[in-house]
Amino acid sequence: MNKKRVLIVGGGASGLMAAIMAAREGAEVTILEHNERPGKKICATGNGKCNLTNTEMPADAFRGTDAEFVQDVLKQFPVAETIRFFTELGIYTVNKNGGLYPRSAQASSVTDVLCMEARSRKVKIKTNEHVTNVFREQEIWKVLTEGWTYEADSVILANGSCASAVSGSDGSGYELAQNLGHQIIKPLPALTGLRCQPSASGYSRKLLSLWAGVRTAGEVTVFVDGIPVSSQKGELQLTDYGISGIPVFQLSRYAIRALEDGCDVKLSVNFLPEFSPEALHAFLDSRRKNCPYKNEPEMLTGLFPDKLIKVLCQTPDLEKAIHEFPLHVTAGLDFKQAQVCSGGVDTSEINPETLESRIHKNLFFAGELIDIDGTCGGYNLQWAWSSGAVAGLHAAVTHCSI
Repeated sequence: MNKKRVLIVGGGASGLMAAIMAAREGAEVTILEHNERPGKKICATGNGKCNLTNTEMPADAFRGTDAEFVQDVLKQFPVAETIRFFTELGIYTVNKNGGLYPRSAQASSVTDVLCMEARSRKVKIKTNEHVTNVFREQEIWKVLTEGWTYEADSVILANGSCASAVSGSDGSGYELAQNLGHQIIKPLPALTGLRCQPSASGYSRKLLSLWAGVRTAGEVTVFVDGIPVSSQKGELQLTDYGISGIPVFQLSRYAIRALEDGCDVKLSVNFLPEFSPEALHAFLDSRRKNCPYKNEPEMLTGLFPDKLIKVLCQTPDLEKAIHEFPLHVTAGLDFKQAQVCSGGVDTSEINPETLESRIHKNLFFAGELIDIDGTCGGYNLQWAWSSGAVAGLHAAVTHCSI
């Protein structure tokens, strides 16, 4: 009996996982990778340490036009299965507040074991192959590169997105999917910093240049057309262009997509969220009484970084500035400075149980190419592992249902 031929476009996290799973099901698997080696983006994740997944799974860990789409995929390849899979491949993980990392603290370890397993399963990995077209002819899929035409029974598009400074993150998968009749939800940067300007009277635009380089704890709330959408706490990074840090990354998707829709987007930054407004007033009043010889900046010494103190003391209402520093969002950073994209192939055109196209038989999707993105903390990689596994398993079987 002839083996089913599965061709995977993209040798990143989801592509490598799809290849392994398809090969384990007995398929003859080929990966076409744009870069000179597979898994380059994996090696850059988690500051080179690779946050594989997360033992915590909050309700808002995944976003998309239909975020519930994720659940059918995660049921088939959950976090526990991910941990078991990588443990069997030799990755010993350490838990850091729910986030799981390889004990080696090297993201390259993850790429290495995936490639070792793929090659042991006789997966062919063709590098420096840029796919220019994908089409179906007489029940056979044809995949054109700049130098060859590959044939397959099933194709998995796992090209990734246009986010990241890693070469090869060019968004070419969107065009391939679109040419095959799939709708693309416009890709926009996500998990990135936000360009801002102070948004209230009495707040000079020069203030941002004064706080550049500050890292401080705080809480950020994003407002779209005056309505609060979401809040996040953690370490903020204040920059000359606006604001960054993980709490901002988590909110950036909402802000950037709202700007794309023409909405007014503002942030309110609380630099002392552990105090209520009343407690803050009493606290500062006590400081003034205890040290009447101190001026306003000196009174804040030990409470905030020096640069931030200079900014706060130039606002018309110090206490309000501490609790509700107003910023108007003008843009997100570009794709190269974003960790992921929001948007992608419309999930309404994909079967969530198999990740097969509802338009074409034996065409599958995996990873960030789909209109699903996760928050910081290993969720985007978990989506890559789960979607890759599901697409690979179903691409390897012989049924052709839509």
